Amino acid sequence: MINIGQLLTLRVSSHNSGPRRGTQLGELGIIEDAAVLCLGGKIVSVGKSKDALRDSWLKKNRESIIEIDCEHQVVLPGFVDSHTHPVFAAPRLVDFEKRICGATYEEIAEAGGGIRSSVEGVRKAGKSQLAEKVLLALREMAEQGTTTVEAKSGYGLTVESELKSLGAIRDAAARWPGTVVATLLGAHVVPREFQGNADAYVNEVCERMIPLAAKRKLAQFVDVFTERGAFSSDNTARIFEAATKYGLGVRAHVCQLTGAALQPLLRYHPASFDHMDHVSDEDVRELARHDTIAMLVPGANYFLGLEKYPPARKLIDAGVPIALATDYNPGSSPTPSLPFVLSLACTHMKMSPAEAVSAATINGAWALRMSERKGSIETGKDADLAVFDVDDYREIPYWFGSNRCAFAVLNGMLMASAGSAILG
Repeated sequence: MINIGQLLTLRVSSHNSGPRRGTQLGELGIIEDAAVLCLGGKIVSVGKSKDALRDSWLKKNRESIIEIDCEHQVVLPGFVDSHTHPVFAAPRLVDFEKRICGATYEEIAEAGGGIRSSVEGVRKAGKSQLAEKVLLALREMAEQGTTTVEAKSGYGLTVESELKSLGAIRDAAARWPGTVVATLLGAHVVPREFQGNADAYVNEVCERMIPLAAKRKLAQFVDVFTERGAFSSDNTARIFEAATKYGLGVRAHVCQLTGAALQPLLRYHPASFDHMDHVSDEDVRELARHDTIAMLVPGANYFLGLEKYPPARKLIDAGVPIALATDYNPGSSPTPSLPFVLSLACTHMKMSPAEAVSAATINGAWALRMSERKGSIETGKDADLAVFDVDDYREIPYWFGSNRCAFAVLNGMLMASAGSAILG
């Protein structure tokens, strides 16, 4: 790729062995009039176009490689969407209308809507049907510049349906050139058949779901919705213990609707705490001493019609590493667009465009424990790049409601705008 107007490498000037935090989030490592050489799905050279054209190896092999003239567009690392729920059968339109009429998230859930309303569809659907839904979502995300996706189960809530959901993720991932990280979210809510007996359902998650998901290598992480009306901190600790026993990483939805003490969970070294709308000042100070990522998903706040958004500025200024994700799901954030999330982060959370880009790339990679491969454009990393038809990277969050992504490269595979592979 040559004639890149702005190349956002995400390399930082100072030595950094952990996720980006504080002022480091604003360092994009921009190279103007740049070039990137990729071979075998890996990045092998990054620099100025004029230097690339003088390279002796490139001169010798130029006729045998595919050259893409980027026509002075902006190129950045492919987005890492590190929090999504793509395994569902149908949108939740009744919830949507009830919310418009003033019902709250919790009121809708108590009336039989919310997460539980997606369960029946997933339980009835075949794995191949669910895999097609996941694949469609992955392709839509790639069209917006996303090349790595964390995908959760969580709408089955039985051993069979959760494993089926994870199998659907695996089947879809095998047909998509990007990278998918699967997460078991069996502990999304307590299903109706266990109502009033959360401990018994937690036993089901710990003693059956987690061991089987680990044995079949269907998941890399285990997630828990730690919230009033879902699972307590004690429940979460039990599930984290089981996940750790079976060699799986852990993460948690937490502090979305109400506050929760995070310190007791930090001893399990969670990869991320997600939502974080109601995090306490004490926990903010504690998180600044850890590499656990605060995962912010403002798309949910937007779609739920909330006035309050995640406290990005407080977290950044305190030195907490943060990431941005879509939270793609049928109930609270039905968007595949990380550029839209970047726009929300800038306009409603007062993040700078540079901070938003870092949060959706390199820190998203840290949240998935893939920073050695993803999230920046550096020699040796996977060839994941997003090309935007803009003159300046700040236009990516500036233009909202439209897609300025020209194309993306996923593990060295160039994708057409319709989501099909056109070049390897």
